[in-house]
Amino acid sequence: MKSSCLRAFVTGKVQGVNYRRAVQKQALQADINGYAKNLADGRVEVLMCGDCEKVKTLSEWLWQGPANARVTHVEYEVLTLCHTPDNFSTQ
Repeated sequence: MKSSCLRAFVTGKVQGVNYRRAVQKQALQADINGYAKNLADGRVEVLMCGDCEKVKTLSEWLWQGPANARVTHVEYEVLTLCHTPDNFSTQ
């Protein structure tokens, strides 16, 4: 199993619509560690660490989000040096 860490910045109507909790639910089901947190500029930052295929699947799901979310852009950054969290949290 090859692991990877990916950071995403999600833009659109993603705050106040349960987006972070929905990402956390998807991540926990896929055994992915990391976090989802609101940023002051209205975006959500998501760190995903785990099996490459599972991280890829979650990164694609970020475009969908929960029913009330409206994602307009997702920017990805592959991290080569990253401290992997022990779980997946919301901040």
